[in-house]
Amino acid sequence: MNAPFNPGRTSHREPFVAFVCDEATAEALRPIAIEQGWNPDNVHRGGLRNAVQQLSVSASPNVLFVDLSESGDPLNDINALAEVCEPGTVVVAAGQVNDVRLYRDLVASGIQDYLLKPLKPETLRDAFVQAQTILNAPKHAEAGSERPHCAVAVIGTRGGVGASTISTSLAWLMSEKGGRSTALLDLDVHFGTGALALDLEPGRGLTDAIENPSRIDGLFIERAMVKASDKLAVLSAEAPINSPVMTDGAAFFQLQEEIRGAFECTVIDLPRTMLVNYPHLITDVQVAVLVTELTLAAARDAIRILSWFKSNAPHTTMVVVANRVPTGGQLEISRKDFEGSIERKIDYLLPYDPKTAVAAAKLGKPLAEAGKNVKGMNALAEISARVLALTDAGEDPSEAKKAKDDKGGSLLSKLTKLSIKKPAKAKA
Repeated sequence: MNAPFNPGRTSHREPFVAFVCDEATAEALRPIAIEQGWNPDNVHRGGLRNAVQQLSVSASPNVLFVDLSESGDPLNDINALAEVCEPGTVVVAAGQVNDVRLYRDLVASGIQDYLLKPLKPETLRDAFVQAQTILNAPKHAEAGSERPHCAVAVIGTRGGVGASTISTSLAWLMSEKGGRSTALLDLDVHFGTGALALDLEPGRGLTDAIENPSRIDGLFIERAMVKASDKLAVLSAEAPINSPVMTDGAAFFQLQEEIRGAFECTVIDLPRTMLVNYPHLITDVQVAVLVTELTLAAARDAIRILSWFKSNAPHTTMVVVANRVPTGGQLEISRKDFEGSIERKIDYLLPYDPKTAVAAAKLGKPLAEAGKNVKGMNALAEISARVLALTDAGEDPSEAKKAKDDKGGSLLSKLTKLSIKKPAKAKA
């Protein structure tokens, strides 16, 4: 079953496996398999039901032949096969029902061809030659293979500043507007909202990876990730809150490696505590989006996080986003004073827009999708476009001239630059 995420990754698979319902079909297949250079012992009895059972625990082959003769509902059964069949596999089916509508429905569901039994050698030969042609054809993903993988981490200076909302929107924009296959990796194991924001069930993929890092490979990624669309998939969890995360971080690093091979973009919703405990997660991240609010506490933590990146990940380009900024309301810290304290400009401001946020939550859509016609939300698309441009170019020309060296000084000295106005004294 061909899929958009990782087409053509076939090196670890058997070249051919068949599941048939009767010996006559097996006898017809074996000599044709030998002609193609395939092992005739890979023709098994059991039909589609056995195929689903076997492929649920093992990698699917490059070419898969399934016999639908014993299937009461071929279309539904083929869909069940698709759930366990690895992307890139070319499926040829056979059956006894001579129905044009069934043939069209099966082809639409993802199989390459449907052959009518009893099988003729020339029909089988033609079907397998066509399958080989498809496998050897240039893959769409190869056209952009020179373009580097885009890896972006989204980090909040404080809890509740909207980092998860922005990470989900960026993932959606990269997939929908940028046209890139994108993985959203939500590393808040207990309280992540990545799947929830897309109206999806998170599944057990992330918790299974943490508990069994040795299982993490390309096949695990393809089965564990929950698809939001043809180009967007999510890996998240809702682990029980009485189950602490017991890991040395190897699972997270392995996940990033495998996702990098299967997707063009990775958006990591990275809680700041994960940054402290597993700093290696930033090793291959080109851009970090720091989401903040304009408050004293957020200024303090923005200073600390920016300083950490300067010391530990100087290769990562920082993009600072002030989120939920009141329009015309009283700010705890002005933008100018906040920028003075962190010694750099805020790159983007997103307005506080509860109406759009509520609509997004009710519709189960990312904020960027629900607010695509809202003027203030245009900054989300600008952030996405800039991140893609940065990773494609490998640098940020607009920031290179503006970057300043850290002149040192204590945290207190930076915070005292903030001019928080005190209420005026009443006149006597």
